[in-house]
Amino acid sequence: MDFTADSLLSRAAHELSPRADELIRDVEQCLRREVPELWDEPDIAQMTRENVAEHVIALLFGIEHGVEPRRIAQPAADAERARRLAQRGKPVTAMMRSAPLAHGRVLDRLLEELPRLSNDAESINAAARKLIALSIQYMDRTSETGVLAFQEERDRRVQWRLSVVNEASVRVGTTLDIARTAQELADLATEQLADAVTVDLLDTSSGDAPPAKDTLVVRRVVQRSVMDGYPETTCLEAICGESPVPLQQLHRYPDGSPPARALVTGQPSRHHIGPSASMLLVPLCARGTTLGVAHFFRHHKPDAYGDEDLLLAQEIAARAAVAIDNARRYTHARATALTLQRSLLPHGTPAQSAVEVACRYLPAATNLGVGGDWYDVIQLSGARVALVVGDVVGHGIHAAATMGRLRTAVRTLADIDLPPDELLTHLDDVVIRLSSEVSAQTDTESAGDIGATCLYAVYDPVAGCCTLARAGHVLPTVMTRDGTADILELPAGPPLGLGGLPFESAEIDLPEGSLIALYTDGLIEALDHDIEAGLTRLRQALAQSSTSLEATCDTVLEALLPADRPHDDVALLLARTHTLGDSQVATWDVDADPAEVARVRASVSEQLTTWGLAELDFTTELVVSELVTNAIRYGRPPIQLRLIHDRTLMCEVADAGNTTPHLRRARAFDEGGRGLFLVAQLAEHWGTRHARRGKTVWAECATGTPELFSDAAALDVEGISGVV
Repeated sequence: MDFTADSLLSRAAHELSPRADELIRDVEQCLRREVPELWDEPDIAQMTRENVAEHVIALLFGIEHGVEPRRIAQPAADAERARRLAQRGKPVTAMMRSAPLAHGRVLDRLLEELPRLSNDAESINAAARKLIALSIQYMDRTSETGVLAFQEERDRRVQWRLSVVNEASVRVGTTLDIARTAQELADLATEQLADAVTVDLLDTSSGDAPPAKDTLVVRRVVQRSVMDGYPETTCLEAICGESPVPLQQLHRYPDGSPPARALVTGQPSRHHIGPSASMLLVPLCARGTTLGVAHFFRHHKPDAYGDEDLLLAQEIAARAAVAIDNARRYTHARATALTLQRSLLPHGTPAQSAVEVACRYLPAATNLGVGGDWYDVIQLSGARVALVVGDVVGHGIHAAATMGRLRTAVRTLADIDLPPDELLTHLDDVVIRLSSEVSAQTDTESAGDIGATCLYAVYDPVAGCCTLARAGHVLPTVMTRDGTADILELPAGPPLGLGGLPFESAEIDLPEGSLIALYTDGLIEALDHDIEAGLTRLRQALAQSSTSLEATCDTVLEALLPADRPHDDVALLLARTHTLGDSQVATWDVDADPAEVARVRASVSEQLTTWGLAELDFTTELVVSELVTNAIRYGRPPIQLRLIHDRTLMCEVADAGNTTPHLRRARAFDEGGRGLFLVAQLAEHWGTRHARRGKTVWAECATGTPELFSDAAALDVEGISGVV
């Protein structure tokens, strides 16, 4: 029987069609050997089988019925399958290699059928040439359709991936809070990539070192799911052998489990959990340190995770890891600075009768860090007390360290009883020297000028007055007992560190029960109001009745500061004044005559008996005798003696001279030089303070029964030259 090329091909396709299943299996076996990446995932393998079967059947049908290659109907799902390959991250080369391999197998089987149907070599050759041409046209057409669909999907996936990465850079790491950053990662991932997410971070309880990978003790920081109740814990049990973990609980991964391997090796992994669920394990690594591991689950979405999904998860996890590491480092630095600052602030106020005090310090919001605000209460001679509030420019550990230096300098200067304006002048010099030292450093973190403001006030409960001076600081507020709150108008002084400009002090009367408020600008300044509005709120808060000064502090902070952290750190010091009445103070004018010493001793003895301090008679008479004698010998009139009975007994001798007495060790045959030595041994404290005119030498004796001369060591009398 004679065949044309077309009829011979049609006959061959007709003969082969009943054995199409056998041909399909043959093609599948060929593709499994040559293109294994199409068979490593169950859903992709199923799609490949369907694709092979539909193409074989379509090609045989077209050849059998003489349909032109461009008119052979392609499988309806052909383009969708190409897009699925792109979605799963399969290379386009896999699809390009599979097409000629599959068509080659079909072509071989058809060519094998031709000699069995005809002995005419010319007809067989013509049919073979026509079959090859037809097969090439069909393969080109199907390949072009598939490649176009694949590339479109790949471009779309690339754009989507870039948009997710860009969104991650905007949404993840908006704060310096570790838990918030992990939550932002989980929120983004459940919207774009996963049905559920957990984030476990290696435990850093100490907070002073990077987490150790060898411990494998992690804390469940975040878990988020698109479904209620977080059912994905069953997946964890299946793959990791672990029980559900509550939030913020420490737990340990079993040795050799996938999460443990991810933490140890720092390598991500992809897992299939049953027929419809998959999981990505991505370690959170930043700056060479593994911080934890993130689990991404997919069970609600139809597609299992692919290589591109793993790559995307790595990219957003890397950004989250850097943000978490930044937050960890910042938290450590902030905790260090806050600990340093709190250690430099006073842990309590000294026991004294001049004022009742209450104080607060609040650090700034987390993103600003610890600042340099401070307060202090310093006990001075003569029952006086110094109230200090200051503010160092800047935030961080360097500001806290500078604050500690300035507070120490203020206490040192206050110990020599400098007036407020002179103290600020010396403190200004200290800041200038510190700024010069810092500017000379090559460390860029600490280099730069140092600036600060300060308010220094000295309250005298005997006179009932307060002397204040300020260096660029905000004005204090005073509320009298009638409930009137006013801003004190003090002479303006430049901030510390400028140099060359004078400071002035002002003296005001503060009656018994007055309330003076010292604070830093963080209390009255805010983003939603100016200083004037803040001062108005402060006066209103101070005017409210309260049960105690501590309650007043809380009222002020609640009225002026936001519910969360303030935008700047805040120091607040409230002091309610008390006065010492005439019954606690005794004063005598002393003539510049040595004979006055005996009269003064008798008067002091009588006063001590009145106060019920007869046990201090001997000690006090000795101290007063030495101080008055020195004033008569070396000072200038007028001379005045004052006793103050408070928590201790204070003896003060004032004269118009400016010569400062000095403690020295007398030689064996010196006639003098032992008086101040005895005063120093008998008194708890002693010293000299200078005024505009003259000076005051003071000694403070503890009340109670003195143990004088009980043994030689008490006064070291054997070591005093000339004392027998």
